Amino acid sequence: MPRAVVVDAFGPPESFALREVTPRPLGRGELRVAVKAAGISFVDVLTAAGNYQVKPPLPFIPGSEAAGVVSEAGTNVTGFAPGDAILFSGWGGMFAEEAIVAEGAAQPIPAGMDFAEAAVFPVSYATAWHALVDRARIAPGETLLVLGAGGATGVAAVQIGKHLGARVIGSASSEAKRAIASEAGADALVDARGPGWREAVKAANGGKPVDVVFDPVGGDATDPAFRALGWGGRHLVIGFPGGIAALRTNLPLLKGASLVGVDIRQFGEREPERARANRETIFALGATGALRPIIAKRYRFEDYAAAMADAATGASAGRIVLDIA
Repeated sequence: MPRAVVVDAFGPPESFALREVTPRPLGRGELRVAVKAAGISFVDVLTAAGNYQVKPPLPFIPGSEAAGVVSEAGTNVTGFAPGDAILFSGWGGMFAEEAIVAEGAAQPIPAGMDFAEAAVFPVSYATAWHALVDRARIAPGETLLVLGAGGATGVAAVQIGKHLGARVIGSASSEAKRAIASEAGADALVDARGPGWREAVKAANGGKPVDVVFDPVGGDATDPAFRALGWGGRHLVIGFPGGIAALRTNLPLLKGASLVGVDIRQFGEREPERARANRETIFALGATGALRPIIAKRYRFEDYAAAMADAATGASAGRIVLDIA
């Protein structure tokens, strides 16, 4: 029987168990997949700890993005067959040797990507594309400030921002993360923990305020980042591993600026056709090499607890991958 990481009670990664699970029969439109690699994000760890805004029913198998090979196709499946290499995403179930996914949640792996790269591609890049295109409507020539520019969605935002013609400033907390942001294409870099951060951001933009902030950090970073916006600016709220910030409501008024929420899960549920079109766009760009995730570390399946702990700290520059096969 296939093994999976099982959460019987919400808590830290070391409290979870790697054990055999009984496969269930496929339903209509479902695929059975031999998982080769799974991405690990901060949200995966937060969900398994029971600290995410939506709590899954227990027992629960963590993981929201993976890649593998189709081993069986259910009735009514038309786009895939056994042997196809695919990437897929969903609400849990990915930290396992075998996963069952809906056909609509799967995509062929873009040309040139290996299983590890494919596993961490869809969620981060779909989130960043939705944020910058649908929510911010960023325009060529505008300046994009990316917080957490060496992290999962941060790297995606840097690459997508450059593709869309923006000038990109990457803010990151370590030299290694700033190097990742530079590799992703950032035009300028600032030290997220350096003194005079707002002045450094302004200097990096030729003395002018920025147009769009991509904020997957939250906490103490949000207020000064919002203050760095110019007239008509847009501050994109992606996540808040640094904590939920308090923002003075006079700031949006004085700047004519917007605080914009980005929830990729609800976007997919409420606007499935637009979400599907976005995925097709980023996969096409992935196939050309214009968008490509940067892998920081790869862990053996048996070392899932260490991998999740690593993801929880946010210290690694680039993505963390669990090698399942």
